[in-house]
Amino acid sequence: MSKILELLKITGIPVVLASLCCLSPIILVLLGVSTVSFASSLSDTFYGDYKWAFRLVGLLALLLSLAYYLRRKKGICTIDDVKRRRNEVINYLALTVVGGVLGYIFFLYVVVHYTGVWLTLWK
Repeated sequence: MSKILELLKITGIPVVLASLCCLSPIILVLLGVSTVSFASSLSDTFYGDYKWAFRLVGLLALLLSLAYYLRRKKGICTIDDVKRRRNEVINYLALTVVGGVLGYIFFLYVVVHYTGVWLTLWK
C-alpha cells in the first residue's frame, strides 16, 4: 500500500499539470471568472492546438518529480549511485511513467470530462 501512495505522490502534480488544457476552463467557470461558452471555446483551443505542449510540461514535471524522489527519499544522488542501482532506477522510471500515463488518462478522460459534461461545457 505504501508503494501506491509513493507513486501517487510522484505522479499527482504532473498529471494535473498535463491535464490543465481541459481543467483550466473548468476552474475558470467554477470560480465565476468565465462564462461557459468562453470556457468551452478556450478548452477547444487548448486541447486542439496546445495539448502536446501541456503533455510535454506534464512529462517534464514527472521526470523532475522522479528525480526529486530518487535524490531525497532513496539517496541516489550521483551518477555512480545510478550506475550501481541501475535496475532500481529503471524500475522506478518504468513504474512512474506507466502510473503517470494511466493517471493522466483517468484524470483527463474520466474526471475532467464528466465534470465538464456536468457543467455543460461539452457533450
